[in-house]
Amino acid sequence: MERKAPRRTRERILELALRLFNEYGEPNVNTTIIAEEMNISPGNLYYHFKNKDDIINHVFQQFEKEIDKLLTIPASPDARLPNVEDAWLFLHVLFELIWKYRFCYRDLNNLLINNRTFELRFKSLLAQKVKMAHWLADGLRSQGALEATREEIDALATNMVVVATYWLSYEYVLNPRRFTEPEYVSRAVSRGCYQVMVLTAPYLTGAARQLFERLAGEYRND
Repeated sequence: MERKAPRRTRERILELALRLFNEYGEPNVNTTIIAEEMNISPGNLYYHFKNKDDIINHVFQQFEKEIDKLLTIPASPDARLPNVEDAWLFLHVLFELIWKYRFCYRDLNNLLINNRTFELRFKSLLAQKVKMAHWLADGLRSQGALEATREEIDALATNMVVVATYWLSYEYVLNPRRFTEPEYVSRAVSRGCYQVMVLTAPYLTGAARQLFERLAGEYRND
């Protein structure tokens, strides 16, 4: 059988750093801890990364690559317009990615203060999220499934991104000791999807509103 090539030290460092940042918080993890957990010397670690910020930026770069696929708006004029079910699915995948890289959101203020590169790239990510929220809302409006003015859609898109960005931090404050329980995390993600999607409810009409109510019922009972 063909054997898999062993993962490179650089990839293992990033994987371990992500786990440690998520479990213990980015401010509580330094390069010494990462090197000890890796069972390598600090010098070996610095051969691959200049400092902790360099590690953080490369971990965030991995996040960007994964989330870019989700936030890419179809360029083809023949692309199908999104419906309510598409919005639910989008939010669920988004929250799963946020959970995977949750330290970026939970430790956001500390990262913004201390890492200029992270600050600029996170702002760009937020802008992409707002643009996608606009696209979802505009798609629903063009099909007659959503009734809202341009100003209302602007506010709706921003509010959806605000709630999505800070929802898991809110859940963490409520139950910090349960964030190691997969079942609790799954429910927290579902609640986040519902809290973001419910912002659209006042603007949905007809069959779209009925579909929303059905899907919302499933999430509320999760």
